[in-house]
Amino acid sequence: MSVQSPSPGLPDPSPNRAVPGATPVPGEGLRERKKRLTRQLISDTATSMFLERGFEEVKVAEVAAACNVSEKTVYNYFPTKESLVLDREEAMAAAIERALGPGGPPGSPVDAVVTLIMEIANPYDYEDFATGEPPDLRLFRRFVEMFERTPSLRAAQRDMVERLAETAARAMAERAGVDPQDPEPQIAAHALLGLWRIQFQAMERYADGSLAVAEVHARVLDEVQRAARLLDTGLWSFSLAVQGRNGRDQLRAAAEAANEARKQVMTAIKQAREAWRQVVMESRTHEEQAPGPRPGRPVRPSRPGRPGRSWNGRSPHWPQ
Repeated sequence: MSVQSPSPGLPDPSPNRAVPGATPVPGEGLRERKKRLTRQLISDTATSMFLERGFEEVKVAEVAAACNVSEKTVYNYFPTKESLVLDREEAMAAAIERALGPGGPPGSPVDAVVTLIMEIANPYDYEDFATGEPPDLRLFRRFVEMFERTPSLRAAQRDMVERLAETAARAMAERAGVDPQDPEPQIAAHALLGLWRIQFQAMERYADGSLAVAEVHARVLDEVQRAARLLDTGLWSFSLAVQGRNGRDQLRAAAEAANEARKQVMTAIKQAREAWRQVVMESRTHEEQAPGPRPGRPVRPSRPGRPGRSWNGRSPHWPQ
């Protein structure tokens, strides 16, 4: 619904914001700005109507009429009704690629995603409220309830998160020089996307109207950082708590196991990087030997019983 969001695809719950996107973007032409503002108007209007009457009770034609545009115009901006609410995927994917890809900032992917959550997914832009008053965070629970009672929204959100995870896996794999379908970038991507889930759950927990906005913000961020620390240190530290043992011998054994696991991961990544480099070289050699120009990207050999996937990890069945 707004430029900023408490979770991938979930709109900003504040009804008091100034018109989103009203500030011109540097280098943006008049036509591009008009399209951006029209898109935001449609999304904001649709979300307000869905909250008031229910997602399934509002027709796309009604949203179009409320925005003084045609139904075709709505579908030009949003391919599905669900995307009227889940309107942040394109921006989130671009932000993830910038943060985790080869041109991203130095440091761990976990730090990069935490920074991304703070900068882009932070719904508390205090200077952006038209009235100068803090938002009624209880509206966030209305969003949660809308998703809970609408199966199509939940399904669309799951699909979107899966696509964002693939985006993260491709970005990190390109940076590491490995295949995006290798287990390391895949599990890392899904774990990193889980930080947004932690943020979403914390928002739901604390946005009951009993706390000030700043306090909610602080508690949500604290939970995200706690989860991030676990990702950075590995699951062995949490495994100790689950096992209920804290003796010195047990701690020493856990540390040694973690260090050995680290070495194994680094060895596996080196091997995967070399294997991926060989795949790319063989593909380029094949293209050079083939008659006529055959532009394209290297294709990972198909595994038994599994259809081949392009090197960038995109599934041919993903809706675009």
